[in-house]
Amino acid sequence: MKRCLWLLILFLIPLKVMGSSSYIVMDGDSKRVLEGDNIHLEKLIASTSKIMTALIAIENGNLDEEVIVSKEVLKAYGSNVYIDVGEKITLRDLLYGLLLRSGNDCAIEIAYKISGSMEEFVSLMNRKAKELGMEHTNFINSSGLEDENKVGNTSTAYDMGLLMSYAIDNDTFREISGTKRRIVTTNYKTYDWHNKNKLLSSYKYTIAGKTGFTKLARRTLVTAALKDEKRLVVVTLNDPDDFSNHKYLYEKNFKKYNKVNLLKKGKITVDNNPFYDNLYIDKDISILLTSEEEKKVEINYELDKKENFQDDEVVGKVLIKLDGKVIGTETIYVKKDDDMANDKKNKSFWEKLLDIIIFWR
Repeated sequence: MKRCLWLLILFLIPLKVMGSSSYIVMDGDSKRVLEGDNIHLEKLIASTSKIMTALIAIENGNLDEEVIVSKEVLKAYGSNVYIDVGEKITLRDLLYGLLLRSGNDCAIEIAYKISGSMEEFVSLMNRKAKELGMEHTNFINSSGLEDENKVGNTSTAYDMGLLMSYAIDNDTFREISGTKRRIVTTNYKTYDWHNKNKLLSSYKYTIAGKTGFTKLARRTLVTAALKDEKRLVVVTLNDPDDFSNHKYLYEKNFKKYNKVNLLKKGKITVDNNPFYDNLYIDKDISILLTSEEEKKVEINYELDKKENFQDDEVVGKVLIKLDGKVIGTETIYVKKDDDMANDKKNKSFWEKLLDIIIFWR
C-alpha cells in the first residue's frame, strides 16, 4: 500500500529537470510551448542532430540512388552500422541506418553524397536551421559527435522542438523515423536494424523520434506523438530517465489540452481592409488549448500595405493571441482578381481615402 501511494505521489509531482538539463513540450502544429524548463539553454545535442542530417538528405537527394561507400566512412567512430568501403547501398537505406541505429558512418557518407564535403553539408544544415527560426543552434558535423576539443553540435530544447515539428510534416522522415525494424541487403551483406527509440514499442502513440548520447551531452531524446488528432513534440536534453519522462509528459498534456480549430484553409475575410480582396491561408489553423483558454483566445490580423502585388504573394499574417501574448501565427497570401481590382480602380479619391481611414481606426 505504501509503495502504491509513493508511486502516485511521484506521478503527481511535475517533471523537474536537474542542473543543466532542459525539456520542452510543444504543440507540433502551432509550435506553441505547452510546458518546459530551460528551453533556451544552449546544450550539446549528440545524435539528435541526425534529424537535421536526414531532412537535408531527403530534401536534396534522390533516395533511390545507389551510393558506393567511400573511404570517408573510415573516419567514423562511436555508434556505427559498419558499412564497408565499396559497398553499394541506396541513400534511402543509409537514412534507415542513420535514424534507426544512429550510424555515424551513415551520417558521414550521407554528407559526402549530398554535398561532396562535410563543410558544404554543414552549411546546408545551418542554413536550414536559420530558415526554421532555430536562433540558438549551430552544427559542425552531420553526426553529433564532439571533436577532440570537446566542441559539438549545440541547440536548445525550443529549437529542437521547432525542428521536429517541421520534420514530422515530411512523410518520408516520418515513415523512416517511425519504423521499428528494417532489413537491408547490399552487395556485401544483409543488415537487420531495430530502432533504438524504445517509445515506438512502449508507447503506441509515438510517430517519430531520435535518440542521442555522448559522455559530454549525456542522454538526449526528441520524439513526436499523435493522439486524437493532437500532435505533440517532446525534447529532453541531459535526462537520465528520458523514455519514462517522455511518456509521462505526453499523457499529461494529451489529457490537459483540446485541439481547437480556429480557421479553415482557404479564403478569409479581414474587416476594414481597403487593400486586398482575395486573402487566403494555405492550411487550417488549429491550436491546443485548455477549456478555460478556449474562452479567451483571440484572432488578429496584420496586413502589409502594398500598392502592387503578385498572385500568391505574402501580405500579412494571422496572430493567435491569449492574454495579449501571441501563441501562434500563420501566413496570409493574396490572389489577384481583375474584376475586383477594376472596382477598386473606379473608386473616387474620397472613397479610397475613407477606406484607409476606416482601416487605420
